[in-house]
Amino acid sequence: MKYRLLALAALLSAVLPSCGQRQLPDDELLDEIEQATIRYFTDFADPETGLARERSNDCNGNIVTIGGSGFGMMAVIAGAERGYYTKAEGIERIGRMVESLERLPRFHGAWAHWYDADTWKPFSFSEFDDGADLVETAFMVQGLIAARQWLSEKDFPLAERCHELWMGVEWDWFTRGTDSLYWHWSPRYEWKMNHRISGYDETLITYILAASSPSYPITRECYEASYKTSSYYYNGKDYYGITLPLGMELGGPLFFCHYSYLGLDPRGLHDGYCDYFERNRAHTLIHRAYAMDNPKGHPGYGEDLWGFTSSDDPDVGYSSHHPGTPSDNGTVSPTAAVSSIVYTPEESMAVIRHLYYDTDMFGPYGFYDAYNPGRDPAVVDHYLAIDQGPEAVMIENYRSGLLWDLFMSAPEIAKGLEKLGFYYQ
Repeated sequence: MKYRLLALAALLSAVLPSCGQRQLPDDELLDEIEQATIRYFTDFADPETGLARERSNDCNGNIVTIGGSGFGMMAVIAGAERGYYTKAEGIERIGRMVESLERLPRFHGAWAHWYDADTWKPFSFSEFDDGADLVETAFMVQGLIAARQWLSEKDFPLAERCHELWMGVEWDWFTRGTDSLYWHWSPRYEWKMNHRISGYDETLITYILAASSPSYPITRECYEASYKTSSYYYNGKDYYGITLPLGMELGGPLFFCHYSYLGLDPRGLHDGYCDYFERNRAHTLIHRAYAMDNPKGHPGYGEDLWGFTSSDDPDVGYSSHHPGTPSDNGTVSPTAAVSSIVYTPEESMAVIRHLYYDTDMFGPYGFYDAYNPGRDPAVVDHYLAIDQGPEAVMIENYRSGLLWDLFMSAPEIAKGLEKLGFYYQ
């Protein structure tokens, strides 16, 4: 089945628009990209479970991803609202995903990072990571809450099933009785990975959901003592004349600005120290400035080719390519600039136009995973769910705010944010 789907993808690629075509108005171009990217979560989803395949070139078999499926659930909603397919079809797709989530093995309510869709068993992400993954679970729950809100007047029983899955996650159990949340638990190795969840990075949504849970909540003290006390939480330095209040040197990979904010609306979000929209905009602009400075002299970097995050690349496979590190090897990941369109619309559109019109980066499911103009071939011509999902969702949030509006309409989220000291202004 996988190879038949990839053959179909190759056929579609041959007939999709490419270089030399007429210039589309920006809204039409974004519509083209959003529709194609959502196809990763519809046409290329595992047909039995409805969940998102981890990648289009998986050598491990038919592996589906929990976090990527949470992103995909939000993308499916966007596609239904855009009329790319009927709302009834969108509801059916979410229903298939929910049924699978109910059937898959869980660990104190949390899902594993990956599952083998053929056996319905967890597939190890790493040596000791064959059980609960709380961060991937948070990405899924973000999607489930948005879906619950979307379904509330369309299919109330399915909305209730989304709610029950969210209520079943035992967030407080993952504190181990301490003042921290822990990322992993294994039925064979228990807490061997011993990975305390701390920031600032992509995991903020985990603490917000854990604090928001009506059934198994954590305390504010847990958030303060764990998430905010790492060596790379506070920053305050200037890079290229841009102040970064939170995060590691030069901000780190740009998925830090995306994964937690697909449903969580950063616009006007404060905690008394930081404006989170402005923090994410600064992080994004630092990446752009770094590409324009191009201290390593990589081909192509500039105002129409920037954005660095974890993705595949031509050299080592999956890697983080963020500025100021050895992993910056000339690879630009489209998901970085595309998913940042909510923060930097004009700057992101420059990258989008360049990739769409001047390269061979656009395929059947949107932009391919990575581009390195210093390599031959320059195009890393496959897809990852965790890269395609943020592109589709953030394009929709830029165009309509749909997923932000849905997620933020959940009353428990407002209570959880208040509990942790967040507010809007």
